[in-house]
Amino acid sequence: MAQCHGKFKAFKNSRWLVFVCAMWIQSFAGIGYLFGSISPVIKSTMGYTQRELAILGVAKDWGDAIGFVAGYLSEILPSWGLLVIGAVLNFLGYGLLWLIVSQKIAALPLWVLCIAIYVGTNGETFFNTAALISCVQNFPKSRGPVVGILKGYAGLSGAIITQIYAMFNAPNEASLLFMIAVGPSMVVIALMFIVRPVGGHRQVRPGDKAGFTFTYSVCLVLAAYLLGVLILEDLFDLSQTLITLLAAILVVILVLPIIIPIILSFFSEPKPLLQESLIDVQREDEGNKSENEVIFSEVEDEKASDVDSLPSSERQKRISQLQAKLFQAAADGAVRVKRRKGPRRGENFTLMQALIKADFWLIFVSLLLAAGSGLTVIDNLGQIVLSLGYTDTSIYVSMISIWNFLGRVGGGYFSEIIVRDYAYPRPVVMAVVQVIMAVGLFYYAVGLPGQIYVSTVLIGLGYGAHWAILPAAASELFGLKSFGALYNFLTMANPAGSLIFSEVIASGIYDYYAEKQATLRHQNPSSMLLKPLGDDDDLSCEGTICYSITFGILSALCIVAAGLSMIVVYRTRRVYTQLYGNPNN
Repeated sequence: MAQCHGKFKAFKNSRWLVFVCAMWIQSFAGIGYLFGSISPVIKSTMGYTQRELAILGVAKDWGDAIGFVAGYLSEILPSWGLLVIGAVLNFLGYGLLWLIVSQKIAALPLWVLCIAIYVGTNGETFFNTAALISCVQNFPKSRGPVVGILKGYAGLSGAIITQIYAMFNAPNEASLLFMIAVGPSMVVIALMFIVRPVGGHRQVRPGDKAGFTFTYSVCLVLAAYLLGVLILEDLFDLSQTLITLLAAILVVILVLPIIIPIILSFFSEPKPLLQESLIDVQREDEGNKSENEVIFSEVEDEKASDVDSLPSSERQKRISQLQAKLFQAAADGAVRVKRRKGPRRGENFTLMQALIKADFWLIFVSLLLAAGSGLTVIDNLGQIVLSLGYTDTSIYVSMISIWNFLGRVGGGYFSEIIVRDYAYPRPVVMAVVQVIMAVGLFYYAVGLPGQIYVSTVLIGLGYGAHWAILPAAASELFGLKSFGALYNFLTMANPAGSLIFSEVIASGIYDYYAEKQATLRHQNPSSMLLKPLGDDDDLSCEGTICYSITFGILSALCIVAAGLSMIVVYRTRRVYTQLYGNPNN
């Protein structure tokens, strides 16, 4: 009985249980990615122009990215407090939006809807902050995989919620807003006391590799399954019974990772106490290093530039000799040790300290250009699909969510290989995915065959990878102490880019061609290419021209972003060599 109680206690405090529950929360947290599905019904019900709809989309983006409050409160409140706040904001914001769009209450001005969608989506920043901080602290040696998987599930939440919504056979599209208001809040409230930093052994364990391998396998199965379901729905008219069955299988796949903490807690041998005590001593030794941090910082200024290229044993010997000389010289008064004005790359920064660093702003601007371009496509995907003559926008919204998910999972996995095996800066992977995004955007711009499919794949992969690479790189370069504030500040680049690219560029070009086509309809009502515009019809654009120029501009901006990322790579090479060692050893 005592043994069972001990195993259950180990299960309750398992960091893998925290990770799995965080994955479930993230599966319902990416509500912002559903804007492409809900925007057509909002536009038709409220009678908005594309520019007004873009304003609503920007309000959603800012709600998704303004995480100052969540970042600040993460240093004061426990994780469950952040999750409760996020659930309340999500329910209030999207609940009000549902009441307005479903005409349960009288129509309200656009600014009221902007506030509602901002508040509702801002709850996502609390979900993300609580999940990321808890899991990164629980798995400090596996940041890339942890962040990639968590952000991947957030990116896939659009497809997951869409499939679960289809199971209920809702009478109208506005009902999706009700599910967005209620579903994520219920899941978060149910799991809020589990997702937290846990004590105990946080270093790499032998079982971690198998755990991450199984999790990656589930991720691939989940993505393949959802893609297969979308293809079936696109090719065949499925019955409601089959749709319900497919959604039930989806739920089973989502639950599968719980096997990991169950096996580790109930069916694996407990760790010897001696091993745990040795780890505690090691932590104490690491804590004592701060006493001599000023002396050690001088080593970086005094050592020869070729020291980093030496084998690890020789490099450590040279550094130890230099440290000893500095200690002796400082004790004798022969040298005066300089006091640092602030932390170095790889140490703990506050937000204010990071804001005066060039690396921080290079990453911010690169993210603004590339991620802002990707978000512009995601927000306008519903209108892009309609402009090409397709009627079911939800399929393509779900499709880009799947590739977004694979980009996040793959970005975390491959960037971890780059830094672990080659000690090369993680931002180099960000530069690569930005080039991939540029190719996808250019493919659409020139109107090649299958443009919506190819562009959806490449843009989804590239955009998603940003959100696995960015948090891990930020924690490596600027530390974990103020990770919540730093991460939430960097995410502001996303809506800042969308504000410019969606509101000014995409909507402006779309409305220009929509008005031009409307004029042609009135002048030539019998045209076979353009149907006449009735008095009650929305102002809409048809054809590739509606967004091709926008995609061409965004493609060029992604190339610029890749150049900025390579500058960060050049500036941070030594930091990653110090963090992960020399790969030539």
